[in-house]
Amino acid sequence: MGATVRTDEQESPASSGKAPRTARGERTLRKILDAAREEFGERGFSESSIVGITQRAGVALGTFYTYFDSKEALFQALVRDMSAQVRDHVAPVFKEASDTIGAEGRALQSFLWFAREHRDVYRIIDEAEFVEPRAYREHYDTTASRIAARLIAGRDKGEIGSDYSDEELEILAWALMGSNVFLGLRFAVWSSTDPKHVADTMNKLLRSGLAQ
Repeated sequence: MGATVRTDEQESPASSGKAPRTARGERTLRKILDAAREEFGERGFSESSIVGITQRAGVALGTFYTYFDSKEALFQALVRDMSAQVRDHVAPVFKEASDTIGAEGRALQSFLWFAREHRDVYRIIDEAEFVEPRAYREHYDTTASRIAARLIAGRDKGEIGSDYSDEELEILAWALMGSNVFLGLRFAVWSSTDPKHVADTMNKLLRSGLAQ
């Protein structure tokens, strides 16, 4: 996918103590993560192998252990990496929106484009519930928290009904995230409906229910 790998020890996808120290190391780590996405996405976790991943990445088997302790550690890192890529893919659109609800529509549209280009994200995230449940929950917890924070900020700016409490907006954030997930499944993974049309339709519902 070509994303930059962070080299900060706490943020790097690599196993603890194995973060790359050079630009070349970052590129190698990126190759392994991208190859893992293809391998896990096509074959599933149980049928995938470290050998298959390193062959896809075009790196030596020993190179894998320079960055990861095990297949499980790589899978956990991949879930977090894909979650971060979704976040980073969507983030720029918020600057283009005139209000909070419009921003959520743009975010959905951007996510649908991402899901269409990376359909394997669904299989990998779904498998994480059983393979790496902590990373699975972290993915949804952090996503919902970001949405809730945006809704709360929108309420405070007078763009969302002032009668919503923080707790209620958190509930609505989870509902909004859930709808986005299934809209992506139906209209990006299973078919290729125009993302803007889907987002515009969803925004009609948001404006009738959330707008001040």
